[in-house]
Amino acid sequence: MSTTTPTSAHHDETTGRLSTLDRLLPVWIGLAMVAGLLLGRLVPGLGEALSAVEVDGVSLPIAVGLLVMMYPVLAKVRYDRLDSVTGDRRLLLGSLVLNWVLGPALMFALAWIFLPDLPAYRTGLIIVGLARCIAMVVIWNDLACGDREAAAVLVALNSIFQVFAFALLGWFYLSVLPGWLGLSQTGIDASTWDIARSVLIFLGVPLVLGFLSRRLGEKRRGRDWYEASFLPRVGPWALYGLLFTIVVLFALQGEAITSNPLDVARIALPLLVYFAVMWLGGFALGAGLGLGYARTTTLAFTAAGNNFELAIAVAIATFGATSGQALAGVVGPLIEVPALVALVYVSLALRRRFTATPSRKVHP
Repeated sequence: MSTTTPTSAHHDETTGRLSTLDRLLPVWIGLAMVAGLLLGRLVPGLGEALSAVEVDGVSLPIAVGLLVMMYPVLAKVRYDRLDSVTGDRRLLLGSLVLNWVLGPALMFALAWIFLPDLPAYRTGLIIVGLARCIAMVVIWNDLACGDREAAAVLVALNSIFQVFAFALLGWFYLSVLPGWLGLSQTGIDASTWDIARSVLIFLGVPLVLGFLSRRLGEKRRGRDWYEASFLPRVGPWALYGLLFTIVVLFALQGEAITSNPLDVARIALPLLVYFAVMWLGGFALGAGLGLGYARTTTLAFTAAGNNFELAIAVAIATFGATSGQALAGVVGPLIEVPALVALVYVSLALRRRFTATPSRKVHP
């Protein structure tokens, strides 16, 4: 069987390589980033217009783009298989340790190592490290032939921990730990309800829609029709939503990014190290635990990705839209998107090293 990607193209199950269309994904993403930056610089008032309507501190167009992006992937999840994931304690415990122990600690260390003289950017990076991914990771996981059911469970687990742990970890890494180490302290304004609302919007809505689509579609027309006819029609919208989100995001911050190229470069370096270390750590842990390729890949990408929507919203709410903290949050996806796309290719190249796996290798 072949794998249906967000673009409805197929993976080669023998080589694990992407289709011709998906191999051009970095081109589409690069063009979307450039288009967004140019629009933000050349169209007067565009940023203000896009920011005029906000949802939970995030531009409504970005919210719409994320929902469109996530729905097709979550509609592909076989929800009747989730029990096989929830019973995998190695996967769940590994994910919790990577996301809520290693991730925030690593970003804290990198922020202080690379940006000791830039407190605003440093704080912004630490906030990014606290916001674990619940959105774009489903795209990277799907492109890399990861386990969709495992991804759905892990992002839900991250969401629950995010609601209860984000503000507490923010207090610890921005105020308590720096105080213990004799470093400068700061704080963030992030209420439990604000974080829960973000989770409900960016994960809850597409998750419910995806579940209902599969349940009702299979009940009325059967699984064969749903997976052979319905999913290929909605699949391309994941890519459209991703590219639209990137264009809007970079249009909103195009001037800030292009006006501070050296600052962006300094923020980018610790981010690159962070994504590489987290992904490699997740992949090595999954392989060491014998999770098999699909779940190892899912573990790696859920560990490496971050919830930039929440990080940007918190930075803007606490420090202002034009603050250095907000700029650091915006640079997050600027680096994360191409970095994790590159890691999709790395993951697929490593796929042939895996033999039999406890979870399915490819999706029907």
